Amino acid sequence: MAKNDKNQDNNPLKKIIAHAKEYGFVYQSSEIYDGLQAVYDYGPYGAELKKNLKDLWWTSMTRLNDNIVGIDASIFMHPLVWKASGHVDGFNDPMIDNKDSKKRYRADVLLEDKAAEYEKAGEQDKADALLKEMGRLLEAEELDAVRELIVSEGIVCPISGTGNWTEVRQFNLMFSTQVGSVAEDASEIYLRPETAQGIFVNFLNVQKTARMKIPFGIAQIGKAFRNEIVARQFIFRMREFEQMEMQFFVRPGEELKWFEAWKESRMKWHKVLGIPEDKLRFHDHEKLAHYANAAADIEYDFPFGFKEVEGIHSRTDFDLTQHQALSKKKQQYFDTEINKNYVPYVVETSIGADRLFLMTLANALVEEEVGEGDKKKMRTYLKFHPALAPVKAAIFPLTRKDGLPEKAKEIFNSLNFDFNLIYEDKQAIGKRYTRQDLIGTPFCIAVDHQTLEDDTVTIRHRDTMEQERIHISGLHGFLAKSCSASEIYKQLS
Repeated sequence: MAKNDKNQDNNPLKKIIAHAKEYGFVYQSSEIYDGLQAVYDYGPYGAELKKNLKDLWWTSMTRLNDNIVGIDASIFMHPLVWKASGHVDGFNDPMIDNKDSKKRYRADVLLEDKAAEYEKAGEQDKADALLKEMGRLLEAEELDAVRELIVSEGIVCPISGTGNWTEVRQFNLMFSTQVGSVAEDASEIYLRPETAQGIFVNFLNVQKTARMKIPFGIAQIGKAFRNEIVARQFIFRMREFEQMEMQFFVRPGEELKWFEAWKESRMKWHKVLGIPEDKLRFHDHEKLAHYANAAADIEYDFPFGFKEVEGIHSRTDFDLTQHQALSKKKQQYFDTEINKNYVPYVVETSIGADRLFLMTLANALVEEEVGEGDKKKMRTYLKFHPALAPVKAAIFPLTRKDGLPEKAKEIFNSLNFDFNLIYEDKQAIGKRYTRQDLIGTPFCIAVDHQTLEDDTVTIRHRDTMEQERIHISGLHGFLAKSCSASEIYKQLS
């Protein structure tokens, strides 16, 4: 969150949440029934912003790379898919309960929060040592020792204030449901906890029908579901969320070269979108998932600290080999260049669309002092890149008489097919400008009496509040250039 004085607000996340609701970005799901925890709905401007982010990611992947294509796999999959992937037996979180408050927590999150306290206090060595010990214990599944570590660190329940903890237990995160028309004949299936497996089981279909040669990638955007017991920090961790993933298939032995290449490529993508370099960092994993031989996260400095936005993982040949073994169908590629059959290795990039949304919103929210002397006041606005802004321009008649509304609607109708616009003629024009600032509209177009004389309008720029006069005939070209993602793509290609 960009601010002139960070100390003037002690809880910037609450300010983001309040702004998101007040201005139509994110609502609590089922709010009239007191809501559903860790489930959220995107409002009119949130839906537009999220769509713009997804479109930008999709185009960056599938059009800027001639060896990446996209698919849209189903949410429901054969239950053996999740057996092969290891989710049925091993997709667990270590949970611990406080006996006094009756609240349940993720043991690893409690320890990570403690490490963050050390880091904030400048005790980086203690933070690193704690995370390393936690990783070792969880990898060895020494859950009793994990509890002892929580106790020895003096970690208490934030509700009860006590350290009266139960033992640590593993809890499976998959949602299960029944499929079938008759209850007694129904089969148990799962809501997918990740989108990657839909890519893996379609590996050969895509390779053959799209005539792809290794190295090549398959991209996908889709919903995933996890029964998060400890879901918090707004839309950062939810039970229903959206992933944007790309699985890149490579020759065995070349995976680490591609892993490094995709790390740099993905970090560049975030910076080109306007995220400041000092707000981003890599976090290389010491504790690796069972399928990986390298892993790194791109982290953003959220109001609650540096947290993962995107993961880059070298998954080896684990997924395709597991599906080959359980399905009894070969998942091999014949490489004509080296005259050899092999199961490809995979490098994955996986970004949460909701986390990307939260990062974009947090980074865009600006509070600054404007004016001088007695006229000095705080100004709040959302500084979105025009290509990402939910609304590209607002059309305002200066008054609701003298033919100005008719002229403004004529301009609106001439541009509305190509740009998402707002027409508004209520309240004073200053208040209309303020509202557009608060939803991040980069340009406001005012129609006044001079417009009726010479067909010129005033364009107000959101970031600088500067105004310029332009002929109506130049509006389409101005918006097309200013709001285009082309410059972003040029920097990425």
